[in-house]
Amino acid sequence: MSKTILSPIIAGTMNWGVWDKNLTSKEMENIIHVCLENKITTFDHADIYGNYTTEADFGKAFASSKIARDKMQLISKCGIQMLAENRDNRIKHYDYSKAHIIWSVEQSLKNLQTDYLDVFLLHRPSPLMQADEIAEAVEKLKSEGKIIDFGLSNFTSSQTELIRQKTEVSYNQVQFSATNFEPMIDGSFDYMQLNNIRPMSWNPLGIVFRNDIPQTHRLKKILATLVSKYSLGADTILLAWVLKHPAKVIPIAGTVNVARIQSLIKAVELDLEKEDWFAIWAESMGEDVP
Repeated sequence: MSKTILSPIIAGTMNWGVWDKNLTSKEMENIIHVCLENKITTFDHADIYGNYTTEADFGKAFASSKIARDKMQLISKCGIQMLAENRDNRIKHYDYSKAHIIWSVEQSLKNLQTDYLDVFLLHRPSPLMQADEIAEAVEKLKSEGKIIDFGLSNFTSSQTELIRQKTEVSYNQVQFSATNFEPMIDGSFDYMQLNNIRPMSWNPLGIVFRNDIPQTHRLKKILATLVSKYSLGADTILLAWVLKHPAKVIPIAGTVNVARIQSLIKAVELDLEKEDWFAIWAESMGEDVP
């Protein structure tokens, strides 16, 4: 079981830095404050974000903010080795050696200007990962107080079981939304519930506002009806759809729009009616449930 209490929605920092929004340190500091003021106290990072620069940018903003560390929870990940100026890699690959896991966590701590991570995740499964070696690294980091909870990201149930046999797994961050609903029908969420593993959902709005295809046309039509019914935005309703699943999924919201951050918690407060939940799923599939 997880020792950490995370906020019901997590702020995703992937696009805060040079990969997209390119926020200044002052802008980042402001967004951190806005998140905390609106009950979003958990921040999701990975070593690779911003080509290995966003953690350090966030760390500067956090240090400057003078916010007490115990007022927030920090998540980070390691394992993906990218081609970048500050990395000596010939090809994109994964590395879960004990030495790399420990080094990577220590780099994240330095960059984020903190003594510990509330949650540390392995970013993507590697065919070459050795469960014993991973467990050794995790247990060492836990015993030294550098990580509180350990989890995975984008791991299947069998890959999770492989790791879980050697060390406790508290989280698995997977892609889940009204347009990417496979985890709730392929057994992933069943497995997580059976084993007290809390799912996090990246890209919880799916492709609804990104792609112009029959599926998104159908969803936008039903969402327009529900926006009128609940007097809330379509993005809030889509998050409420994710939150209604009994696996207790925690969505990761990547927005840096202040008004959107302020409305995120409304998704937690909205109890979508059962038939509305099924209507969204049916429109996503393009047919009624069997």
